[in-house]
Amino acid sequence: MSTAAERAHAADEPHSRHARWRRRRPLRTRLALATSTAVALVTLGVCAAGFSIMRYELVHQLDLQLTQHATLVQQQNRGQGPRVLYAECGYLAAPACTQIVPAEPAKDPAAPYLLPVTPATRAVAAGQRGGYYSAITVSGHPARMLTTRFASGTAVQVALRSDAVQQGVRQAGELMAAVAGAGVLLAGVLGYAAARTGLAPVARLTATAERIAATRDATVRIDLPDERGRRGGRDAGADEVTRLAGAFNAMLGELEQSVTAQRRLVADASHELRTPLTALRTNAELLARTDRLTPEQRARATAGLQRQLREVTGLVNDLIELARDEEPQALVELVRLGPLVAHCVETARGHWSAVAFEYAPQGDPTLPGVPARLVRLVGNLLDNAAKFSPPGGPVEVTLTDRGLTVRDHGPGIAPEDLPYVFDRFYRASAARALPGSGLGLAMARQIARAHGADLTAEAAPGGGALFRLTF
Repeated sequence: MSTAAERAHAADEPHSRHARWRRRRPLRTRLALATSTAVALVTLGVCAAGFSIMRYELVHQLDLQLTQHATLVQQQNRGQGPRVLYAECGYLAAPACTQIVPAEPAKDPAAPYLLPVTPATRAVAAGQRGGYYSAITVSGHPARMLTTRFASGTAVQVALRSDAVQQGVRQAGELMAAVAGAGVLLAGVLGYAAARTGLAPVARLTATAERIAATRDATVRIDLPDERGRRGGRDAGADEVTRLAGAFNAMLGELEQSVTAQRRLVADASHELRTPLTALRTNAELLARTDRLTPEQRARATAGLQRQLREVTGLVNDLIELARDEEPQALVELVRLGPLVAHCVETARGHWSAVAFEYAPQGDPTLPGVPARLVRLVGNLLDNAAKFSPPGGPVEVTLTDRGLTVRDHGPGIAPEDLPYVFDRFYRASAARALPGSGLGLAMARQIARAHGADLTAEAAPGGGALFRLTF
């Protein structure tokens, strides 16, 4: 068992060392090595292929000369018996060193052969195999020999020196080796340059991210090369790094807005909580001296304390609702809006007895959502309309298959206030004396967006405000 475990550990050790090496090396080094290795392998492959082609062509030219000599010998010496035709084998110049060999050793001529005769030569003479080329050495010189069929029962051997061919092959090999070495060196330089240039935007992005992490400054942006990147890097012509930088800038913009909204929410919540908390503390201190208060004073202080507690509780609940960005999926169901809006209108009539709610359903759409949240959405719209309606003024509620509209006949929304009516804690100058925390419409829009709907506000024709919920 221990031996098997040791073998497994030994097999995994090179992989672990490679993984540790990759973790220790920066991306630029790894990319440069990968690029250089790829280019170097291509260079070596091209040089090896070029050397092989050159060597083949040089040897092929020599083989063609041997074939031509063998054909010439067959034409000029037809009917001749075994013998040595050209004996200048020390030089092996044209005409080539040539001899005719019989299939049977008993028929060999008296003069000795100058070229090596092997059983393969006898097999060619006997017609048992085809001709072949071979590398030999004659008189201390390298040569290439062709053995082929001459006539019935004989073979002809033709040889030429291959010094020039071998020298050409050697020179070609040295040249290709030099080219390959220079190519590998150039591949290393170009690989490093390519990695440095290609990863420069990534390095800037990394430096920006580290700066943001250190300073917590979300206003920093990455400089992009062209206008396409400033549009968020979504242009099809932008490269991947530019698109990444654009997406990173867009993410930083969202982060900056989120941080700004969070700070504004905390500041606004602190401001809104300061007044009711001060009143709570005053009433609590007053009730602490209950022995000095008359029953009427004690009752007023208790009622004020309860009212302020309700306001603080409502404000905290609204803040909790606004802090939730999406609806719980487990509670989503198909909701018929006709009965839901009718229920909200009846509830509003009970809360606002001085306001006439006119409900005119013209459809009964179905929407996937959370019923309690949709009730809160419609209820906030109705409460807002009732709050600004004059005594006895109507609030017109219309439901169609495409959306819901709620219109009041109050003072309406001033043009300068219209862009901010859905902001948290925003209260127009005409509404600051009315009850509320300024969170109702912000919560209504958040619930609408969570349900895939759009909530807008506009000035109603003839006066008043019109809120339109579009599915």
